[in-house]
Amino acid sequence: MKPTKTSEQRYGRELKKIAKVTASIVMSHTDDWRYDVAANALLSAYSKSIAPWASRTAMRMIKEVLVSNNRGWSAASKSIGKQFKTEMTGKVGMTARQLHDAQVELIQSIPIEAGARAQRLSMEAVTGGRRASEVAEEIARTEEVTKNRAMLIARTEVSKANASITQARAESVGVEAYVWHTSEDGDVRESHADMDGEIVRYDSPPMLSDGMQGHAGEFPNCRCWQEPIILGVNQ
Repeated sequence: MKPTKTSEQRYGRELKKIAKVTASIVMSHTDDWRYDVAANALLSAYSKSIAPWASRTAMRMIKEVLVSNNRGWSAASKSIGKQFKTEMTGKVGMTARQLHDAQVELIQSIPIEAGARAQRLSMEAVTGGRRASEVAEEIARTEEVTKNRAMLIARTEVSKANASITQARAESVGVEAYVWHTSEDGDVRESHADMDGEIVRYDSPPMLSDGMQGHAGEFPNCRCWQEPIILGVNQ
């Protein structure tokens, strides 16, 4: 089932809010190129404080993916679609809860990683690994770098959530395989283009030509999607 771009964009906008606050904490504790490591304590406290918000935001994204995914299943097979009205109590529900917990952890990691980056850059200036002026420029890019990290999380995790929910739904009704589809544009990785149209069993994630292993939609920045092979529908 193909994920919607809307969920990714909305999730990205929410995560960029964390990036903006994180950057303000880092920059308010930077004197030229010197990063005050005491800011790490503030970033850690901020990371803990956003847990309730992260939980709500993650659940909102997962519910959007569930609704969109269910719509795709219903279109493919009305009889199968009806089986998911109580999905949160079965295999799909367990998968959704696992996805939620993983998302909260990822969101909370954003400020921690930004602080670790700033501290590492400062140490490189102290040890002579990089010029102070270069380090200052890199620290000044904290908001840009952190927002990019947030958008990578949004792109990757919405796709992964859709892939995981698709697999859970497929396995819960006895579907054993899917057709791998790419987004069919110029940004598709060669190893993923090689898989386009291939039939993949859920119990045997393929090894791609670049050495990575997994199902469609599970890789960083991956926009591939799974079309479950439903007897009587795909034939």
